Amino acid sequence: MTLCAGRRTLGLDDYPVYPECVSGELFWTRRLRWRLRGALLWPAFAVLTVGDGLLLHFLPPNRTGVKFIPGLIVAMFANLFLVGLVAPWIARRLVVREREAHRHEARDPVPPEVILDRTGTILLALAAVGLFVAGLGNRPVVVSETKATEANARMVEQYVNAHAPAEVKANLDSANTKRLANGYFRTCVSFNDRAKAYCMFVDTNKRTVVKDPDSRPNGVAFSGP
Repeated sequence: MTLCAGRRTLGLDDYPVYPECVSGELFWTRRLRWRLRGALLWPAFAVLTVGDGLLLHFLPPNRTGVKFIPGLIVAMFANLFLVGLVAPWIARRLVVREREAHRHEARDPVPPEVILDRTGTILLALAAVGLFVAGLGNRPVVVSETKATEANARMVEQYVNAHAPAEVKANLDSANTKRLANGYFRTCVSFNDRAKAYCMFVDTNKRTVVKDPDSRPNGVAFSGP
């Protein structure tokens, strides 16, 4: 029984023919050993794809975040790319190196399918680690933006209570904020006439609030290109 699928998959017909490829029954114990050592790729693919989806959801590498299902789909296609294209490309080169080592060392060569399996598994693991590190790197940015937004809300409330007309104070819950830069916002509180707003420029870095003479709400002021 011929058992050389890994050689054909990697396009290495000139690779040394193993006894396993000639007589599977005679060398079944050795074949079983290689199978057990080279059977991690698809279990790892399933586990790490779900893990990558969770990482994208709970520890996203961007500020807006990613929902679980879209994250899972992105992770699945990315991992399929690694397994289907990148891993075979790298494995072919590793098999050539293994062939050269086999010629100079008195040992059994590692079958191509095992090399492919190990290569794909390592790539999936590295991708998961990279995604985790990217998420951790983005975490301080998200926390910083959240703190700035909270500081903006506190500063606006204090300024409105101290300087704004009574109707603006009564409409404080209508406050609308437009982020203009890192730690810099334009926040508007509606008058009773919703076409006008009491607007302020808030710099949470310098801890300053400056009233904007423009009474257009953010939705109007920033509605253009």
